[in-house]
Amino acid sequence: MNDTGKESRHLSTHIDRTADDVYAYASDPANLPAWAHGLGGSITEIGERWVAESSPMGRVEIAFTPRNELGVLDHDVTLPSGETVYNPVRVIRSDAGSEVVFTLRRRPEMSDADFDRDADMVSADLARLKELMESA
Repeated sequence: MNDTGKESRHLSTHIDRTADDVYAYASDPANLPAWAHGLGGSITEIGERWVAESSPMGRVEIAFTPRNELGVLDHDVTLPSGETVYNPVRVIRSDAGSEVVFTLRRRPEMSDADFDRDADMVSADLARLKELMESA
């Protein structure tokens, strides 16, 4: 039996940069188009939300947790359907740089293929973030 809605995957990448450096870059929504292609190629600030017009899901609104000292990059993505998806993300300090961990939660209507596709997109986004941070 498929237990959709209760399954999560923790996707992560190690980055050879300090957690402070990674957090400073990744917590700036204006940087999202460079590394988070899953949210689209452009983003605009409208009030306290950011809007991505050209995401693969259509127009989405993104609301981020306030900047903090704990490396928390959580954000809500409101889909064109009105559904809001909570995305927990952490930048964790390590002796040799940092680790970024994205918790992907399976939505109840997602097929195995949809969940795998989302995991692949998040993994690709994390790989781009790693590449950008390590080449800077």
